Amino acid sequence: MRRLARLLAPVLSLILLLAAAGAAQTVAQLPPESVQKIEAAISSEMARQNLAGMSVAIAVDNRLVYANGFGLADLENSVPATAETVYRTASIAKPITATGIMLLAEQGKLDLDAPIQKYCPAFPDKPWPVTARQLLGHLGGIRHYKSGGEATGTKHYFTIADSLDTFKDEPLLHEPGSKYQYSTYGYSVLGCVLEGASGMSYEDFLRARVFGPAGMSQTRTDNHYELIPRRARGYQKLSQRQYDSLPEAAQRIAQVGAHYNADMHDTSMKVPGGGLVSTAADLVRLALAYQNNTLLKAETKQQMWTRQRTKDGPETGYGLGWGVGEFHGHASVSHGGAQAGTRTFLGILPEQGIVVALMCNTEGVDFGVLLDAIGAVALGEEAAPKK
Repeated sequence: MRRLARLLAPVLSLILLLAAAGAAQTVAQLPPESVQKIEAAISSEMARQNLAGMSVAIAVDNRLVYANGFGLADLENSVPATAETVYRTASIAKPITATGIMLLAEQGKLDLDAPIQKYCPAFPDKPWPVTARQLLGHLGGIRHYKSGGEATGTKHYFTIADSLDTFKDEPLLHEPGSKYQYSTYGYSVLGCVLEGASGMSYEDFLRARVFGPAGMSQTRTDNHYELIPRRARGYQKLSQRQYDSLPEAAQRIAQVGAHYNADMHDTSMKVPGGGLVSTAADLVRLALAYQNNTLLKAETKQQMWTRQRTKDGPETGYGLGWGVGEFHGHASVSHGGAQAGTRTFLGILPEQGIVVALMCNTEGVDFGVLLDAIGAVALGEEAAPKK
C-alpha cells in the first residue's frame, strides 16, 4: 500500500492540470469571469482536501448554464472526470423516489395517508399504522442503519421487496408521527409502495415518469453487475482514526491521507433511498423540472418543500423528500448524500432560480467552502458571507 501511495502521488499532482483542461468541456452561458472564479474555487478545494474527481453543474435563472468535470474519475487508469461522469447519488435518491410517490398521489393512484400495506404487503403490520406521508418526512418510526456494516452491505437483492428483509420484522422505534428519525430503510418501503401503486417496477416507472420528462438520460439504478458507461470509481482517504483502528501489520503498509479503493458495497439493499447513479447535470435537470413545474403541480411542489411537524408541533427541517432551510439568507431546498465511494449535494434557491449539483468520488468531502464560493458568484455577491 505504501507503493500505491507513491504511485498515486504524481497522479494526484495532475489534478490541478486536469481541472484546467476540464474547462474545455464547459457548456456554460456564464460570463467568463464567473467561470474563472468558480473553477478557481473548485481547484482550490480539490487541492486542499486532496480529492480524486468531481463534477459540478449549475443553473442560473432556471437554465443549466454550466457543467464540468475536474480531477480523475479513475485513479488507477488516469481517466479524467468530465461533465458526463456518472457517480453514485447516495441519498439524493430520496427526493427522486419522493417525486415518483407524489406523481402517483397527484394521479389519485396513491393515498399518502393510507396504511402502506395497501400498496406494500411485503411490509408487515405494526402496532400503529404507517403512511407514505410519514415515511417521506422520516416520521414513520422505521430505523436507519444499526451499524456501519449495514451501510456497506455486499449482499445483492434482485427486488425491492426482498431488500426489506433486513429490517421489516423489527419493531418501530416509536409511534409514527411522534419523532423525526432519518431512515434510508423507510425509503426502501416507499419504493415498494411505488411499485404496488403503479403496477410497474421502480426503475421502469422512474424512467418513464421522471427521468424521461426531466431529460435525465444518464440516471439509473446503481446495478453492481451492469456495465454503466462513464461510471466513476469510488475512493476513501485513510483518516487518522481509521489508521489507528488497523492492526499493526496493516499500519506498517498504510498511509494516512492516501487514497484507497472504497469499501465494496452493493446498493441493491437500499435502491429507493440510496441506490441510483447520475451525473451532476442530470441532478440539475431534476431541480429545473421542479422549478418549471414539468413533473409536478406547483401546489404539490410546495407541499414537498414545506417543513413537516411532529404530532406535538415542532418543525423537523425536512419536507417530503427534501431538506428545507436557508442559504445566504435565501430560502433553499436541498439534499446531500454520503456513501461508499461518493459524496454528493443538490441545492435549489427557488426564488432566485439557482441550482447547484456537486458529485465527488472521494468520501468525506466537506462542500461548505465550495458552496459558499459558488453561491456568491451565482448570487452576484462580492464575497461569500462568513458562516
